[in-house]
Amino acid sequence: MPAIKKKKTAKKAATKAASTFAIDTSVELFKARIEENLIHSLARDTTTATPRDWWLATCHALNDRILERYIATQGVHNDNNVRRVYYLSLEYLMGRLMENNLVNCGMFEIAEQALSELGMDLRDIGDAEVDMGLGNGGLGRLAACFLDSLATLDYPAIGYGIHYEFGLFRQEFINGRQMERPDNWLASGNPWHIIRPEYQVRVPIYGHVEYKNDDKGDWHPAWVGAKEIIGVPWDIPIVGYGAKTVNFLRLWESRASTEFDLEAFNRGGYTEAVREKAISETISKVLYPNDATESGKELRLVQQYFFVTCSLHDIIRRYKKSNKGWGDFPEKVAMQLNDTHPAIAVAELMRILCDEEKLDWDDAWTTCRKVFSYTNHTLLPEALEKWSVPLFEKVLPRHLQIIYEINRRFLEDEVEAKWPGDGKKKMELSIIEEGTPKMIRMAYLAVVGSHTVNGVAALHTELLKAHLFNTFDNLYPGKIQNKTNGITPRRFLKACNPELSALIDKTVGDDWPTDLDKLKGLTKVAGDAKFQKEFMKIKRDNKVVLAEIIEKDCGIKVSPDALFDVQIKRLHEYKRQHLNLLHILTRYREILQNPNGDFVPRVVIFGAKAAPGYVLAKEIIFAINKVAEKINNDERVGDKLKVVFLPNYRVSLAERIVPAADLSEQISTAGKEASGTGNMKLALNGALTIGTLDGANVEIGEEVGDDNIFIFGLTVGEVDQLRASGYNSYNYYNSNENLKAVLDWLSSDYFTPGNPNALSATRKSLLDGGDPFLVCADYQAYCDAQKKVDDAFRDTAKWAEMAIMNTACVGKFSSDRTIHEYAKEIWDLEAVTE
Repeated sequence: MPAIKKKKTAKKAATKAASTFAIDTSVELFKARIEENLIHSLARDTTTATPRDWWLATCHALNDRILERYIATQGVHNDNNVRRVYYLSLEYLMGRLMENNLVNCGMFEIAEQALSELGMDLRDIGDAEVDMGLGNGGLGRLAACFLDSLATLDYPAIGYGIHYEFGLFRQEFINGRQMERPDNWLASGNPWHIIRPEYQVRVPIYGHVEYKNDDKGDWHPAWVGAKEIIGVPWDIPIVGYGAKTVNFLRLWESRASTEFDLEAFNRGGYTEAVREKAISETISKVLYPNDATESGKELRLVQQYFFVTCSLHDIIRRYKKSNKGWGDFPEKVAMQLNDTHPAIAVAELMRILCDEEKLDWDDAWTTCRKVFSYTNHTLLPEALEKWSVPLFEKVLPRHLQIIYEINRRFLEDEVEAKWPGDGKKKMELSIIEEGTPKMIRMAYLAVVGSHTVNGVAALHTELLKAHLFNTFDNLYPGKIQNKTNGITPRRFLKACNPELSALIDKTVGDDWPTDLDKLKGLTKVAGDAKFQKEFMKIKRDNKVVLAEIIEKDCGIKVSPDALFDVQIKRLHEYKRQHLNLLHILTRYREILQNPNGDFVPRVVIFGAKAAPGYVLAKEIIFAINKVAEKINNDERVGDKLKVVFLPNYRVSLAERIVPAADLSEQISTAGKEASGTGNMKLALNGALTIGTLDGANVEIGEEVGDDNIFIFGLTVGEVDQLRASGYNSYNYYNSNENLKAVLDWLSSDYFTPGNPNALSATRKSLLDGGDPFLVCADYQAYCDAQKKVDDAFRDTAKWAEMAIMNTACVGKFSSDRTIHEYAKEIWDLEAVTE
């Protein structure tokens, strides 16, 4: 979609700053800015400054120019009253911003040289930056990639989320067990965000509904007796590649409407004086509070409503500055619900339009459906959010009424029209799920209240239409469409793998970061011995860096000449880290039984966090760590096999692992992984995928070709057939000697001397627990595929060619392509240039 140039009526200073940004970037000038910020912002000189001081000074020096560009961009958007997309997400896994912003601003080499002349190393000071604690897994990382692409492609966009004081948690291992520590990412401040107290929003929660007469004598519901909290926004500029457009992410911090009870303090009630403040600030305190308790569930619901209502009021405030009435609202506003977390926005917009703006129901509902679209991220029914009606009535009583009314009209008008008199269909599609207690299906509210629903990979979308939302697909033909996920190549190749990026520049030109299909030019040199040597030297150099991190963080020495086998993702049964563990045990057993065998040396690397309340996931981590401890200290094994579980997996760690990976483990049960994005990052950096035909693996296989990927295991259809026939994991256990041996090994005290049952939880889940994700069924196929991996790795020229082909052929998985599709097919959004 071509960019549309808009009139320039922004402030002259901002426009001038925008036009001079690119040329005002000499090494000498940037050095001067760094030194100036050391003195004037941090009260340091070059002899007393710490690495963190240097990092802050560099960030401030860069931010001076970013903010000028940000003002210019927003001036053009505001002056031209453009249509914007508003991305609502509970997570943004941003990682570190300094290196990424330097790359996007075209300033990386200048900053690197400036710091070198000042006696500092850019990479070293970059390690002073703490990853932003705003997200957890793939959903949050995807949101961050989308923000990058929206700015790079000049689409007017604002992200909305929560300004968490603490991230998910900082993971440590103590005697092999995961321990959660507070992730206080803001403890030492953050140079990238800007507080905007003038845009604060008052948020009501709790209370009850009464009916009152209006000034025309009509009865209307009124939400009364509500407690108020304040939402204060913090903005993080989002720099597009080339720094032409700088959008922003607005994050809401919760504060008390009454800061301090001076009377209570004066009478000695010091705790009482700040009690209200502490309770209100809890809302934005922690990403994903544990919802194993009722109070945890309540806090999560309050979090979701808090950020949604703050965001909606902010969107409406911005709209009203340049527009009158509500007729143009759908023309100026597109809102994307990233999963079900912001689905309460449907009911909240209806409340605002009906209760506060006095629109009639039909006009409000038409407006609502025109502005919302919804992305589904899961095929697991248990992962679709539901809230109990009693909880909703306590926290959001007016919204409960609105949801009941939405549901009544939906069932009576739309479902009845399609299936007259079919009570079963009404029960199946009802937003309210019958039971004790009744539950509100938030995914159904999002589907009913949106004009478009999308899945995130071709297979995922087809399965949504065939299973999870099948009846909705019949009711709304064409409403569910696919938008295969993508990743930003700026961060996940150009920034994190600069040596490979330079080689690609030399080979196909330097414009590939915004046109990833240009990488196809590498197919011409995939078989060239000289290019293979250069490509694999870069891979080995990256492995050396990762080996140093492993030794530093885990105390384990590994060889960079071994095959680096990587599984980095959230710890969940369906992602099947325990299938990987079974193969490790199988390999270990083979080495012990055949000590003189010809084994390909392998380092198996894990990175994953388990949710604090997910007991079995934490037991799998414990099992992996105890097995690793035994193997890594077994002299009989040596360098033939090492197992490493890197603690506290995060974006900045992924940026070191991804360029070093040889093999990418994408081994979820077919039909369970919606898409995956780690598979894309690893393939882009020349890792070969071993995976099932699940999620985006299917499309990666189509792009790179069957000869350059290792596919194994049951297909979606075969999974369904196996379950229908009555799956029994004991059948596989009893008929496969190796599987039986390694599972029984887990029940011995071999890995936990004196405590034979310490690792039995994993074994029990696979045998007595029914093996819900068919680990035993796919075990042999997985082991066979791993032997093919070994054979391929032995042929160094062939492996190099396969690795290069992976980098060359995954241009489809740029988040730029994904965002272009959203903009054209869902948001009706045009690019805007100055």
